[in-house]
Amino acid sequence: MDHENHSSVTEFILAGLTQQPHLQLPLFFLFLGIYVVTVLGNLGMITLIGLSSHLHTPMYYFLSSLSFIDLCHSTVITPKMLVNFVTEKNITSYTECMTQLYFFIIFIISEGYMLAAMAYDRYVAICNPLLYNVIMSYHICFRFTVGVYILGILGSTIHTGFMLRLLFCKTNVVNHYFCDLFPLLELSCSSIYINQLLAIVLSAFNILTPSLTILASYIFILSSILQIRSTEGRSKAFGTCGSHILAVAVFSGSAAFMYLQPSSVRSRDQGKVSSVFYTCIVPMLNPLIYSLRNKDVKLALKKILNSRKYS
Repeated sequence: MDHENHSSVTEFILAGLTQQPHLQLPLFFLFLGIYVVTVLGNLGMITLIGLSSHLHTPMYYFLSSLSFIDLCHSTVITPKMLVNFVTEKNITSYTECMTQLYFFIIFIISEGYMLAAMAYDRYVAICNPLLYNVIMSYHICFRFTVGVYILGILGSTIHTGFMLRLLFCKTNVVNHYFCDLFPLLELSCSSIYINQLLAIVLSAFNILTPSLTILASYIFILSSILQIRSTEGRSKAFGTCGSHILAVAVFSGSAAFMYLQPSSVRSRDQGKVSSVFYTCIVPMLNPLIYSLRNKDVKLALKKILNSRKYS
């Protein structure tokens, strides 16, 4: 029997975030609110950067790309999650499930590498300010962005390709609120050794590589900042990096908790809570973090609001 391209399971049932009936409606409104804020925040950030000429710099080019990734990332997960709260059974077809898995992995990998590109941009701006416009030219920024998406697509294609080889003949209930890697592997009756090995190796590579790049960038940045004599100069340098460090800490921490723990100690309920952070909370927080802590963004927003008011 050919198990390579066929599965006896034609649809999956997503168990959802919780099985408590009295929590379903409150959670629906909570995550609906989070999704609305996420969409408005990220679309607003993309629009603001596009309309404000003084924000047409590499830093904000990467920030608008991050907002696009966050918007797509959240949209892949949250609408289907909301269905869980208002239906008795959240049924998704095999094709829909694999499609969700494919795009989810693209955007979660892309987010990590985009944060690394932003860290490198801050490193060049602070450590090599005289060469900044040469090193971070438009063409270099474009290549960085294309590279980010290529890495995301490559990693997702490998994971999803090996997932499609598996035969699912156990229960079709996915103990999660979306089609994630490890919950799906638990349902397979084929050998998942290669899939687990790939998941650990690629997850480690795609989490540690951006994290180490970010760490190295900030070691050099910190060294340069400590050489700045004026308190105002140090404060400004720290200010440009603080938002990014906060975004990296929340995203990398929650992703590492989910994907780098051994399966023997990984709790599925803890995994659900952890994944809420990088699928729902981080995409909502990023535009808020960068707008509330960034004087240039607040100034651009004020100018646009004033121009609309007077027009």
